[in-house]
Amino acid sequence: MKRVHAFGLDHYEKHVTQQLPIALTPAFQRARGRIVISATCARDGSDLLKISRLKDLRQEGSYRSIFPRPQNGTLEAVIINTAGGVTGGDRFATTISARQNARISVTTQAAERIYRATGSEPGHMKTNLSVAQDAQLFWLPQETILFEGCNLERSLDVDVHPSAKFLMLEPLVFGREASGEALRSGAIRDRVSITSDGCPIYLDRVQMDGDLATRLTHSAIAGGARAMASLVLVDPAAKDLLSGCRAHLPQLGGASMLADNVLVIRLIAQDSFALRKVLTPLLTFMTNNAVPKNWRL
Repeated sequence: MKRVHAFGLDHYEKHVTQQLPIALTPAFQRARGRIVISATCARDGSDLLKISRLKDLRQEGSYRSIFPRPQNGTLEAVIINTAGGVTGGDRFATTISARQNARISVTTQAAERIYRATGSEPGHMKTNLSVAQDAQLFWLPQETILFEGCNLERSLDVDVHPSAKFLMLEPLVFGREASGEALRSGAIRDRVSITSDGCPIYLDRVQMDGDLATRLTHSAIAGGARAMASLVLVDPAAKDLLSGCRAHLPQLGGASMLADNVLVIRLIAQDSFALRKVLTPLLTFMTNNAVPKNWRL
């Protein structure tokens, strides 16, 4: 009688067995998230107050949204990343539309954390915003925090109708030294493009990699500060807010007009706490006391 292995191979007649390949490097699970939100304008029963309502909502993967009770007819959306952060290979996409006469304010549940990336592939975050005729859109995410070894590629593309109002905030924090989480090296490639009536009105690009700690000490970059923010207001009445914005800024901040309807603010701070102390009253002024609730917690 022939002796047979459990796998059905004849021990005496077959001396070489075929083996299945074994993956030496485990495949990492990558996060994917996509969210699409559009707001439309309606009227209440008295036909006097314009009320913005949710028109479209699509959410996939690790992106979710909640909608707190609206105030003064403005729709408020809060984006939640259930993955808990972004690392190499993750991909997130956001599309927000404010239709004609609609008003929507968008923020995040908490600060977005960009963690260490394994390998050379960055984490991707892509945002597309559109603001239609006589509409209003506030894009006010909370801080993006970069951690040691991070690798982030991010883009923000905005199309604003000449009669619309758009306010953008992008706060960036380099590590959390108070928590013992110092950032020394990493990479970020960040691009912002705003167009109106088919013409570019604001273009900005940041690219930093390698020894970020040393780069931040340069006086032309941050002078040792570990937090910074950019604000852009596109509004036919933007010029009227220039002096008021300057009154809210510290010495390490500045505001200027790129055009009669484009107001740009840049500021740096020692850390995220100092940055928020400036941003909260500034946003209160620029939004006419319509700062998202999450910013007040």
